[in-house]
Amino acid sequence: MSEAPLPAIRSLPSWLLGRAAARGRALVAEALAAEGMKMWHHVVLSAVRDLAPVAQADLGRSVRLDPKDLVGILNDLQSAGLVVREPDPKDRRKNAVSLTDEGARLLKRCEKAAREANDTFLAPLSSAERERFTDLLIRISGTQS
Repeated sequence: MSEAPLPAIRSLPSWLLGRAAARGRALVAEALAAEGMKMWHHVVLSAVRDLAPVAQADLGRSVRLDPKDLVGILNDLQSAGLVVREPDPKDRRKNAVSLTDEGARLLKRCEKAAREANDTFLAPLSSAERERFTDLLIRISGTQS
């Protein structure tokens, strides 16, 4: 079945970005799945690497994830031996999360897979176009530092 012609909608940058984002997410999700990883698990694992040891509450705020969802993801990651939760050295009442060696190895593989998926996603663009496109996305996404 072909898509209904909606030229007014399909010409909107917001619609085009949504379609592109969905395609990009699907490519990355497929690449991560080949490593046995889900998208949010990868995000949390990456944040743990960057922030560790990190209090669970701070981790949740850093990735903007609901605490209940974060607990489920951390349970999965800990069960798989990818992270450990131990009393926070700064506040023993809290848990601090850190990567295990296996978590670090898996994260490296996942980062490589995600980069390759993004290369596939951006394949129609030249190197200069990729750089410009990424710069423009940063500007309009409100994620500039």
